[in-house]
Amino acid sequence: MKRIILPGLVAVFLVACEQSPEQQAQSQSLPPLHEIENVQQKKQSFTDFITPLIEASNNKILQQRSEVEAIAATLAKGSSLSKKQKQTLTLLTELYRVDPSLDEQSQIQHLLVKVDLIPPALVLAQAANESAWGTSRFAREGNNLFGQWCYKKGCGLVPLNRNDGANHEVRKFDSVYESVSVYMNNLNSHPAYKGFQQQRNLARSSGELNAMELATQLSSYSERGEAYVEELQQMMRVNQNIWPTRTPIIAG
Repeated sequence: MKRIILPGLVAVFLVACEQSPEQQAQSQSLPPLHEIENVQQKKQSFTDFITPLIEASNNKILQQRSEVEAIAATLAKGSSLSKKQKQTLTLLTELYRVDPSLDEQSQIQHLLVKVDLIPPALVLAQAANESAWGTSRFAREGNNLFGQWCYKKGCGLVPLNRNDGANHEVRKFDSVYESVSVYMNNLNSHPAYKGFQQQRNLARSSGELNAMELATQLSSYSERGEAYVEELQQMMRVNQNIWPTRTPIIAG
């Protein structure tokens, strides 16, 4: 039997075609952005690398939202949930920190507020701010773009300027996509960002999300509070030519 050996690039292309967008995102490694001296080129390269990861994570979130909406439709008809729907509801309530003791209808109401996309401009601004445009030690050595902490010894990288007695580390991720996905789930699930989740839900009726407005709800993300919010907004203003701040959204 004749064996056909494909040229390297063709083989890589065919493998990529067999992968889902999420799988492709997981395989992407952070480029050497610290080696790029031209500021605009560095910003563009950072944006070009991160944007597909944001899209993959948002698509996954919207798939989960579709599952929530399907469950809501079943309940609205007065029907009982299937075994699979109950399993899905249990998994999503855990993932998005919804009280499992609530009745099914209440769980759905909470999930519809939490399970939703995040404007790419906001993700890009926070990633650029926290990782120095992907050049920080934590980004290069730990795939961590958002400064996420962990508290188990060995779970991450020890900050060089960590205070005496502190035990936190900056979490290491297997991929940059994992860092993006975990960060987005944090914004969507943590009680500290309830205001963000609620304002986004209210904005659905307008047909678009405004990253500049939603940033006002992220003062809890940093010890700098409102100064941090203003910094994010300024970054979005300066880079609005490559970061559109308005994201169309299907009202529902």
